[in-house]
Amino acid sequence: MPSLKDLKNRISSVKSTRKITSAMKMVAASKLRRAQEHAEAARPYAERMARMLASLSANLTITDTTPRLIAGTGKEEVVLLVVVTSDRGLCGGFNGYIVREARRKIRELEAEGKQVKLLCVGRKGRDLLRRDHGSKIVKSFDDIGRKRIGFADADNITGMIVDMFNAGEFDVCRIIYNRFKSAIAQIVTVKQLVPVALDKSESANENAPQAVYEFEPDEETILEQLLPRNLAMQIYGALLESSAGEQGARMTAMDNATRNAGDMITKLTLNYNRSRQAYITKELIEIISGAEAV
Repeated sequence: MPSLKDLKNRISSVKSTRKITSAMKMVAASKLRRAQEHAEAARPYAERMARMLASLSANLTITDTTPRLIAGTGKEEVVLLVVVTSDRGLCGGFNGYIVREARRKIRELEAEGKQVKLLCVGRKGRDLLRRDHGSKIVKSFDDIGRKRIGFADADNITGMIVDMFNAGEFDVCRIIYNRFKSAIAQIVTVKQLVPVALDKSESANENAPQAVYEFEPDEETILEQLLPRNLAMQIYGALLESSAGEQGARMTAMDNATRNAGDMITKLTLNYNRSRQAYITKELIEIISGAEAV
């Protein structure tokens, strides 16, 4: 049975931990508000750009002059997975869900006889995947948006992906990230980046009015300029979504940790009082027994 001093030290230690988790919860809540605003503000732009590309390419015929970012290589033998996680922990299962989905995708693709390459954005994903799939990691990006996520961060990642694609190092690129839904819920999302997956549902509707476009200088040149920008925008949106999800997951995890610390303090205090009362009662019995013996 622990002594009174041990129980007192344990209570003091848990109280110190509760102060830390409570402070981290408030910091995460403050960062979450800004991150959520940035993520929600980026969604309409990314969705509108995707719709515009779908309209531009509705009647596009794949030829030798068609940009490779939309035409692809014609095969799917090598797949590049961009895994977006956080650089810091203490955010519950935020990183675990992404890594679990990445491992599932790797097993699925390798079962189909395809080669998999990994590009890790975030230190946690790199460290977890390096244990089993270290040889597949071609590059990792750390400290993305340490203070604030900027479009330049997404542009750097985009530049590397485009260079690898032009060098013929992969055929298909997909990104895996947590899409922010609420402070307590994030949706693991897998999106294809290369070749660009265009939603032509609106163009396929025969009853919907069809827009008439005039291209200057030509359709292929316009798409060649827009496609890399769209790719950077999709990555930028994923980084913002992941950042908001991380802060929401950390706030929830620290709130649970603070509540658990409070429960533990209550139990330890009860044990301390019981042990103290038993110790006092024992001393009184010894004193009374000694007095009666005299």
